[in-house]
Amino acid sequence: MPNIHDPEFDVAQDAAPYAWRRARLGRAAGSRALGASVFALPPGSATFPLHAHLHNEELLVVLSGTPTLRVLDGTTRVLASGEVVAFVAGLAGAHELRNESSAEVRLLIVSTMVAPEVNVFPDTGELWVRDYVPGTDPPADAFDVRAPLPADDC
Repeated sequence: MPNIHDPEFDVAQDAAPYAWRRARLGRAAGSRALGASVFALPPGSATFPLHAHLHNEELLVVLSGTPTLRVLDGTTRVLASGEVVAFVAGLAGAHELRNESSAEVRLLIVSTMVAPEVNVFPDTGELWVRDYVPGTDPPADAFDVRAPLPADDC
């Protein structure tokens, strides 16, 4: 049975500044409609670029450390252990999570698991469209396209 305090990390990313370990707890527990992952972020790293999910909602729970949250208007805020933040579907839920501290940060992210999914990356002007659920392994015949956004969309 998965445990948020002692997760079995099954995915890793190491492409600075996006360096993290991820334990897909929802999958391990047998969930189908909800995803739940623990992310461990070393100092100086981030989970993903500023992004919005157009179909999926996410809920963040800070398990330990002090991550920095940045939202679409550029506002940043240091979060404390135990804080809970919702990221609604759509541009209003755009977010970036960074670890600007000197200690590891642990995050629990719970999400709906809707496909197809469209992600918008305002900083890079990119759109990502896929016919599989975010956070899952794409099937061999997946539709998975990244394209530039029109200049005035974000």
